[in-house]
Amino acid sequence: MARLVDMNVQLARYLGRFDELPGYLDFARVGPISHDVAMTLVEAARASRGERAVDTLAARLEEARRNTAGFLRAAPHEVAFVSSTSHALFAAAAALQGGTVLVRRGEFPANVYPWLRLQDRGGPRVRWIDAPRVTPEVVAAHLTADVRALAVSAVDALTGHRPPLGALKEVLGRDRVLVVDAIQGLGAFPLEVEAADVLASGGQKWLRAGWGAAALLVRDRVSGHLSPGIGGWSGVREPLAEQAPAPAPDGTSGHPREPLPGAAAHTMTNPDYPAVAAFGVALDLVTTVGVDAIATRLADTLDALLDTARAAGAEIPHDDLPPEERGGIACFRLPGHDPADVHAALTRAGLTTTLRGPWIRLSPHATTPSQAVDRLAEGLRTTRRP
Repeated sequence: MARLVDMNVQLARYLGRFDELPGYLDFARVGPISHDVAMTLVEAARASRGERAVDTLAARLEEARRNTAGFLRAAPHEVAFVSSTSHALFAAAAALQGGTVLVRRGEFPANVYPWLRLQDRGGPRVRWIDAPRVTPEVVAAHLTADVRALAVSAVDALTGHRPPLGALKEVLGRDRVLVVDAIQGLGAFPLEVEAADVLASGGQKWLRAGWGAAALLVRDRVSGHLSPGIGGWSGVREPLAEQAPAPAPDGTSGHPREPLPGAAAHTMTNPDYPAVAAFGVALDLVTTVGVDAIATRLADTLDALLDTARAAGAEIPHDDLPPEERGGIACFRLPGHDPADVHAALTRAGLTTTLRGPWIRLSPHATTPSQAVDRLAEGLRTTRRP
Protein backbone atom coordinates (compact mmCIF):
# COMPACT_ATOMS: atom_id res chain seq x y z
CA MET A 1 0.00 0.00 0.00
CA ALA A 2 2.81 2.43 0.93
CA ARG A 3 4.52 1.73 -2.39
CA LEU A 4 1.29 2.45 -4.29
CA VAL A 5 0.78 5.71 -2.42
CA ASP A 6 4.37 6.74 -3.17
CA MET A 7 3.91 5.95 -6.87
CA ASN A 8 0.75 8.03 -6.99
CA VAL A 9 2.52 10.92 -5.27
CA GLN A 10 5.40 10.73 -7.75
CA LEU A 11 2.98 10.57 -10.67
CA ALA A 12 1.10 13.61 -9.39
CA ARG A 13 4.38 15.53 -9.11
CA TYR A 14 5.32 14.47 -12.62
CA LEU A 15 1.98 15.58 -14.05
CA GLY A 16 2.36 18.91 -12.31
CA ARG A 17 5.49 19.69 -14.32
CA PHE A 18 3.49 20.13 -17.54
CA ASP A 19 0.89 22.56 -18.80
CA GLU A 20 -0.56 21.86 -22.24
CA LEU A 21 -4.02 22.24 -23.74
CA PRO A 22 -6.44 19.49 -22.63
CA GLY A 23 -7.22 18.47 -26.20
CA TYR A 24 -3.62 17.91 -27.27
CA LEU A 25 -3.36 14.40 -28.76
CA ASP A 26 -0.27 14.77 -30.94
CA PHE A 27 2.67 13.58 -28.85
CA ALA A 28 3.80 11.30 -31.68
CA ARG A 29 4.55 14.52 -33.54
CA VAL A 30 5.94 16.70 -30.75
CA GLY A 31 5.53 16.76 -26.98
CA PRO A 32 5.21 20.13 -25.25
CA ILE A 33 8.17 20.57 -22.91
CA SER A 34 8.00 20.56 -19.11
CA HIS A 35 8.62 23.52 -16.83
CA ASP A 36 11.90 21.84 -15.85
CA VAL A 37 13.11 21.64 -19.44
CA ALA A 38 12.15 25.25 -20.08
CA MET A 39 14.09 26.40 -17.02
CA THR A 40 17.08 24.25 -18.03
CA LEU A 41 17.23 25.88 -21.47
CA VAL A 42 17.12 29.34 -19.91
CA GLU A 43 19.83 28.41 -17.41
CA ALA A 44 21.99 26.96 -20.20
CA ALA A 45 21.64 30.17 -22.19
CA ARG A 46 22.77 32.15 -19.15
CA ALA A 47 25.64 29.74 -18.50
CA SER A 48 26.87 30.23 -22.07
CA ARG A 49 27.79 33.81 -21.13
CA GLY A 50 29.91 32.75 -18.17
CA GLU A 51 33.67 32.58 -17.91
CA ARG A 52 33.68 28.77 -17.82
CA ALA A 53 30.72 28.28 -20.14
CA VAL A 54 32.07 25.29 -22.05
CA ASP A 55 33.18 23.48 -18.89
CA THR A 56 29.79 24.06 -17.24
CA LEU A 57 27.82 22.80 -20.22
CA ALA A 58 30.20 19.89 -20.79
CA ALA A 59 29.58 18.77 -17.21
CA ARG A 60 25.83 18.79 -17.88
CA LEU A 61 26.48 16.67 -20.97
CA GLU A 62 28.40 14.07 -19.00
CA GLU A 63 25.64 13.93 -16.40
CA ALA A 64 23.07 13.42 -19.16
CA ARG A 65 25.26 10.71 -20.70
CA ARG A 66 25.51 8.78 -17.44
CA ASN A 67 21.77 9.01 -16.80
CA THR A 68 20.89 8.04 -20.36
CA ALA A 69 23.27 5.08 -20.21
CA GLY A 70 21.61 3.92 -17.00
CA PHE A 71 18.17 4.23 -18.59
CA LEU A 72 19.33 2.23 -21.63
CA ARG A 73 21.20 -0.30 -19.46
CA ALA A 74 24.45 0.56 -21.16
CA ALA A 75 27.92 1.77 -20.28
CA PRO A 76 28.39 5.56 -20.52
CA HIS A 77 30.86 5.28 -23.40
CA GLU A 78 28.21 3.39 -25.39
CA VAL A 79 26.09 6.57 -25.48
CA ALA A 80 26.70 9.76 -27.44
CA PHE A 81 24.54 12.73 -28.37
CA VAL A 82 23.84 13.96 -31.89
CA SER A 83 21.41 16.47 -33.36
CA SER A 84 18.44 14.23 -34.23
CA THR A 85 17.13 10.70 -34.64
CA SER A 86 17.77 10.96 -38.38
CA HIS A 87 21.39 11.99 -37.72
CA ALA A 88 21.85 8.92 -35.52
CA LEU A 89 20.28 6.60 -38.09
CA PHE A 90 22.49 7.98 -40.86
CA ALA A 91 25.46 7.27 -38.61
CA ALA A 92 24.26 3.67 -38.25
CA ALA A 93 23.76 3.26 -42.00
CA ALA A 94 27.20 4.67 -42.74
CA ALA A 95 28.81 2.40 -40.15
CA LEU A 96 27.67 -0.82 -41.82
CA GLN A 97 29.50 -1.91 -44.94
CA GLY A 98 28.10 -4.29 -47.55
CA GLY A 99 25.57 -7.06 -47.16
CA THR A 100 21.83 -6.49 -46.77
CA VAL A 101 19.63 -4.62 -44.30
CA LEU A 102 16.01 -5.60 -43.72
CA VAL A 103 13.53 -2.70 -43.64
CA ARG A 104 9.75 -2.98 -43.55
CA ARG A 105 8.03 -1.28 -46.44
CA GLY A 106 5.96 1.36 -44.69
CA GLU A 107 8.59 2.06 -42.04
CA PHE A 108 8.77 5.73 -41.03
CA PRO A 109 10.92 7.59 -43.63
CA ALA A 110 13.55 8.61 -41.06
CA ASN A 111 14.48 4.93 -40.84
CA VAL A 112 14.33 4.42 -44.61
CA TYR A 113 16.31 7.22 -46.22
CA PRO A 114 19.63 6.55 -44.45
CA TRP A 115 19.67 3.02 -45.84
CA LEU A 116 18.58 4.07 -49.33
CA ARG A 117 21.13 6.87 -49.52
CA LEU A 118 24.03 4.75 -48.30
CA GLN A 119 23.35 1.53 -50.21
CA ASP A 120 25.03 2.92 -53.34
CA ARG A 121 27.93 4.27 -51.26
CA GLY A 122 29.16 1.04 -49.75
CA GLY A 123 26.37 0.47 -47.27
CA PRO A 124 24.11 -2.58 -47.12
CA ARG A 125 21.50 -3.09 -49.81
CA VAL A 126 17.90 -2.63 -48.72
CA ARG A 127 15.67 -5.70 -48.74
CA TRP A 128 12.05 -4.77 -48.15
CA ILE A 129 9.82 -6.65 -45.76
CA ASP A 130 6.28 -6.65 -47.14
CA ALA A 131 4.30 -7.35 -44.00
CA PRO A 132 1.92 -5.34 -41.81
CA ARG A 133 4.07 -6.01 -38.73
CA VAL A 134 7.66 -6.94 -38.01
CA THR A 135 7.50 -10.21 -36.10
CA PRO A 136 10.16 -12.84 -35.35
CA GLU A 137 8.51 -15.19 -37.85
CA VAL A 138 8.54 -12.58 -40.59
CA VAL A 139 12.20 -11.70 -39.96
CA ALA A 140 13.21 -15.37 -39.89
CA ALA A 141 11.60 -15.87 -43.30
CA HIS A 142 13.75 -13.05 -44.74
CA LEU A 143 17.09 -14.13 -43.29
CA THR A 144 19.85 -15.15 -45.67
CA ALA A 145 23.60 -15.33 -45.23
CA ASP A 146 24.09 -11.79 -46.55
CA VAL A 147 21.73 -10.09 -44.06
CA ARG A 148 23.76 -7.87 -41.75
CA ALA A 149 21.08 -5.85 -39.99
CA LEU A 150 17.42 -5.21 -39.29
CA ALA A 151 16.18 -1.61 -38.99
CA VAL A 152 12.93 -1.27 -37.07
CA SER A 153 10.91 1.24 -35.05
CA ALA A 154 10.32 0.49 -31.39
CA VAL A 155 6.76 1.76 -31.93
CA ASP A 156 5.13 2.12 -35.35
CA ALA A 157 4.43 5.80 -35.98
CA LEU A 158 0.94 5.18 -37.37
CA THR A 159 -0.52 2.03 -35.86
CA GLY A 160 1.33 1.98 -32.54
CA HIS A 161 2.56 -1.60 -32.97
CA ARG A 162 5.38 -2.32 -30.53
CA PRO A 163 7.42 -5.24 -31.93
CA PRO A 164 9.12 -7.69 -29.52
CA LEU A 165 12.67 -6.40 -29.74
CA GLY A 166 14.11 -9.19 -27.60
CA ALA A 167 12.62 -11.89 -29.82
CA LEU A 168 13.78 -10.06 -32.96
CA LYS A 169 17.35 -9.92 -31.66
CA GLU A 170 17.22 -13.61 -30.78
CA VAL A 171 16.23 -14.44 -34.36
CA LEU A 172 18.96 -12.20 -35.77
CA GLY A 173 21.68 -13.65 -33.55
CA ARG A 174 24.82 -11.99 -32.27
CA ASP A 175 26.44 -11.55 -35.69
CA ARG A 176 23.67 -9.32 -37.05
CA VAL A 177 22.85 -5.80 -35.88
CA LEU A 178 19.45 -4.71 -34.58
CA VAL A 179 19.04 -0.98 -35.29
CA VAL A 180 16.12 0.57 -33.38
CA ASP A 181 14.46 3.93 -34.00
CA ALA A 182 13.10 4.46 -30.49
CA ILE A 183 11.75 7.99 -30.67
CA GLN A 184 8.07 6.92 -30.63
CA GLY A 185 8.48 4.90 -27.45
CA LEU A 186 11.38 6.06 -25.31
CA GLY A 187 10.01 7.54 -22.11
CA ALA A 188 6.43 6.47 -22.76
CA PHE A 189 6.49 2.67 -22.57
CA PRO A 190 8.93 0.04 -21.30
CA LEU A 191 11.13 -1.00 -24.20
CA GLU A 192 13.43 -4.01 -24.43
CA VAL A 193 16.39 -1.68 -24.80
CA GLU A 194 18.88 -4.43 -23.95
CA ALA A 195 18.02 -6.04 -27.28
CA ALA A 196 19.01 -3.01 -29.35
CA ASP A 197 22.55 -3.09 -30.70
CA VAL A 198 22.17 0.45 -32.05
CA LEU A 199 19.44 2.77 -30.79
CA ALA A 200 18.48 6.26 -31.90
CA SER A 201 16.06 8.62 -30.19
CA GLY A 202 15.47 12.32 -30.21
CA GLY A 203 13.86 14.01 -27.24
CA GLN A 204 11.14 16.15 -28.80
CA LYS A 205 8.31 13.63 -28.65
CA TRP A 206 7.49 11.43 -25.64
CA LEU A 207 10.49 12.54 -23.60
CA ARG A 208 9.26 16.13 -24.00
CA ALA A 209 12.77 17.51 -24.05
CA GLY A 210 12.46 19.83 -27.03
CA TRP A 211 14.48 19.79 -30.23
CA GLY A 212 18.20 19.62 -30.92
CA ALA A 213 19.47 16.51 -29.13
CA ALA A 214 19.18 12.78 -29.69
CA ALA A 215 20.76 9.82 -27.97
CA LEU A 216 22.85 7.42 -30.05
CA LEU A 217 23.51 4.05 -28.44
CA VAL A 218 26.17 1.76 -29.95
CA ARG A 219 26.85 -1.31 -27.86
CA ASP A 220 30.35 -2.74 -27.57
CA ARG A 221 29.10 -6.16 -28.66
CA VAL A 222 28.66 -4.90 -32.24
CA SER A 223 31.72 -2.65 -32.41
CA GLY A 224 33.49 -5.18 -34.62
CA HIS A 225 30.69 -4.91 -37.20
CA LEU A 226 30.79 -1.11 -37.47
CA SER A 227 33.18 1.49 -38.80
CA PRO A 228 33.03 5.25 -38.05
CA GLY A 229 31.41 6.02 -41.39
CA ILE A 230 30.48 9.65 -40.71
CA GLY A 231 32.69 10.07 -37.67
CA GLY A 232 34.24 13.54 -37.61
CA TRP A 233 36.77 15.34 -35.48
CA SER A 234 34.69 14.86 -32.34
CA GLY A 235 34.95 11.10 -32.78
CA VAL A 236 38.73 10.68 -32.68
CA ARG A 237 41.47 10.84 -30.07
CA GLU A 238 43.39 14.11 -29.78
CA PRO A 239 42.02 15.72 -32.95
CA LEU A 240 43.95 18.94 -32.32
CA ALA A 241 47.26 17.36 -31.35
CA GLU A 242 50.29 18.71 -33.19
CA GLN A 243 48.12 21.25 -34.94
CA ALA A 244 50.40 23.48 -37.00
CA PRO A 245 50.03 26.01 -39.83
CA ALA A 246 52.29 23.92 -42.07
CA PRO A 247 51.99 20.25 -43.17
CA ALA A 248 53.84 17.57 -41.24
CA PRO A 249 57.36 16.72 -42.50
CA ASP A 250 56.09 13.61 -44.21
CA GLY A 251 53.48 15.64 -46.08
CA THR A 252 50.50 14.23 -44.16
CA SER A 253 48.04 16.04 -41.93
CA GLY A 254 48.11 13.43 -39.18
CA HIS A 255 44.48 12.56 -39.90
CA PRO A 256 42.45 10.48 -39.60
CA ARG A 257 43.34 9.76 -36.00
CA GLU A 258 42.31 6.75 -33.95
CA PRO A 259 38.55 6.61 -33.32
CA LEU A 260 37.26 7.01 -29.80
CA PRO A 261 35.76 3.92 -28.20
CA GLY A 262 32.00 3.50 -28.21
CA ALA A 263 29.30 5.69 -29.68
CA ALA A 264 31.40 8.86 -29.81
CA ALA A 265 33.30 7.44 -32.81
CA HIS A 266 30.13 7.94 -34.86
CA THR A 267 29.63 11.64 -34.08
CA MET A 268 30.52 14.38 -36.54
CA THR A 269 30.94 17.29 -34.16
CA ASN A 270 30.03 18.50 -30.69
CA PRO A 271 26.31 18.35 -29.86
CA ASP A 272 24.02 21.21 -28.88
CA TYR A 273 24.98 21.44 -25.20
CA PRO A 274 21.81 23.19 -23.97
CA ALA A 275 19.65 20.70 -25.86
CA VAL A 276 21.55 17.80 -24.30
CA ALA A 277 21.08 19.32 -20.84
CA ALA A 278 17.34 19.53 -21.56
CA PHE A 279 17.35 15.90 -22.75
CA GLY A 280 18.97 14.85 -19.48
CA VAL A 281 16.47 16.74 -17.33
CA ALA A 282 13.52 15.31 -19.28
CA LEU A 283 14.88 11.80 -18.81
CA ASP A 284 15.35 12.45 -15.10
CA LEU A 285 11.65 13.32 -14.83
CA VAL A 286 10.72 10.01 -16.45
CA THR A 287 13.09 8.10 -14.20
CA THR A 288 11.71 9.74 -11.07
CA VAL A 289 8.12 8.69 -11.69
CA GLY A 290 8.99 5.46 -13.53
CA VAL A 291 8.12 4.63 -17.11
CA ASP A 292 5.68 1.92 -15.95
CA ALA A 293 3.49 4.51 -14.21
CA ILE A 294 3.54 6.72 -17.29
CA ALA A 295 2.72 3.79 -19.57
CA THR A 296 -0.21 2.61 -17.45
CA ARG A 297 -1.88 5.99 -17.38
CA LEU A 298 -1.16 6.58 -21.07
CA ALA A 299 -2.61 3.18 -22.06
CA ASP A 300 -5.77 3.81 -20.04
CA THR A 301 -6.31 7.13 -21.80
CA LEU A 302 -5.69 5.66 -25.25
CA ASP A 303 -8.14 2.82 -24.49
CA ALA A 304 -10.81 5.35 -23.54
CA LEU A 305 -10.22 7.30 -26.76
CA LEU A 306 -10.42 4.15 -28.87
CA ASP A 307 -13.60 3.00 -27.11
CA THR A 308 -15.14 6.33 -28.05
CA ALA A 309 -14.01 5.97 -31.66
CA ARG A 310 -15.38 2.42 -31.87
CA ALA A 311 -18.73 3.57 -30.52
CA ALA A 312 -18.87 6.03 -33.41
CA GLY A 313 -18.27 3.22 -35.93
CA ALA A 314 -14.59 3.90 -36.52
CA GLU A 315 -12.26 1.44 -38.24
CA ILE A 316 -9.05 0.91 -36.28
CA PRO A 317 -6.16 -0.96 -37.93
CA HIS A 318 -4.36 -3.54 -35.80
CA ASP A 319 -7.15 -3.27 -33.24
CA ASP A 320 -6.31 -6.81 -32.13
CA LEU A 321 -2.87 -5.93 -30.76
CA PRO A 322 -2.23 -7.40 -27.31
CA PRO A 323 -1.35 -4.82 -24.62
CA GLU A 324 2.34 -5.76 -24.61
CA GLU A 325 2.56 -4.93 -28.33
CA ARG A 326 0.75 -1.58 -28.27
CA GLY A 327 2.46 1.76 -27.80
CA GLY A 328 0.91 5.15 -27.22
CA ILE A 329 -0.28 5.60 -30.81
CA ALA A 330 -3.39 4.48 -32.68
CA CYS A 331 -5.26 5.66 -35.74
CA PHE A 332 -8.78 5.39 -37.09
CA ARG A 333 -11.09 6.43 -39.89
CA LEU A 334 -14.86 6.77 -40.19
CA PRO A 335 -16.08 4.75 -43.19
CA GLY A 336 -18.18 6.87 -45.53
CA HIS A 337 -16.72 10.17 -44.33
CA ASP A 338 -14.05 12.37 -45.83
CA PRO A 339 -11.04 12.10 -43.48
CA ALA A 340 -10.33 15.81 -43.91
CA ASP A 341 -13.87 16.62 -42.75
CA VAL A 342 -13.49 14.35 -39.71
CA HIS A 343 -10.15 15.93 -38.86
CA ALA A 344 -11.64 19.41 -39.19
CA ALA A 345 -14.53 18.47 -36.89
CA LEU A 346 -12.10 17.23 -34.25
CA THR A 347 -10.14 20.45 -34.54
CA ARG A 348 -13.32 22.46 -34.00
CA ALA A 349 -13.97 20.32 -30.92
CA GLY A 350 -10.63 21.47 -29.50
CA LEU A 351 -8.47 18.47 -30.35
CA THR A 352 -4.99 18.47 -31.86
CA THR A 353 -4.47 15.32 -33.94
CA THR A 354 -2.55 14.34 -37.07
CA LEU A 355 -4.15 13.47 -40.42
CA ARG A 356 -2.07 10.87 -42.28
CA GLY A 357 -3.71 10.01 -45.59
CA PRO A 358 -7.08 8.46 -44.73
CA TRP A 359 -6.15 7.97 -41.07
CA ILE A 360 -6.50 10.22 -38.05
CA ARG A 361 -3.74 9.51 -35.55
CA LEU A 362 -4.29 9.76 -31.81
CA SER A 363 -1.27 9.98 -29.51
CA PRO A 364 -2.09 11.08 -25.94
CA HIS A 365 0.24 11.15 -22.97
CA ALA A 366 0.03 10.46 -19.27
CA THR A 367 -0.82 14.15 -18.83
CA THR A 368 -3.87 13.98 -21.13
CA PRO A 369 -7.01 14.76 -19.08
CA SER A 370 -10.40 13.06 -19.39
CA GLN A 371 -11.78 16.13 -21.19
CA ALA A 372 -9.96 14.93 -24.31
CA VAL A 373 -12.22 11.86 -24.45
CA ASP A 374 -15.31 14.06 -24.17
CA ARG A 375 -14.02 16.31 -26.93
CA LEU A 376 -13.42 13.33 -29.19
CA ALA A 377 -16.98 12.13 -28.64
CA GLU A 378 -18.31 15.60 -29.43
CA GLY A 379 -16.19 15.92 -32.55
CA LEU A 380 -17.33 12.56 -33.86
CA ARG A 381 -20.98 13.39 -33.13
CA THR A 382 -20.54 16.60 -35.11
CA THR A 383 -19.03 14.66 -37.99
CA ARG A 384 -21.99 12.30 -38.18
CA ARG A 385 -24.58 15.06 -38.45
CA PRO A 386 -26.15 15.33 -41.92
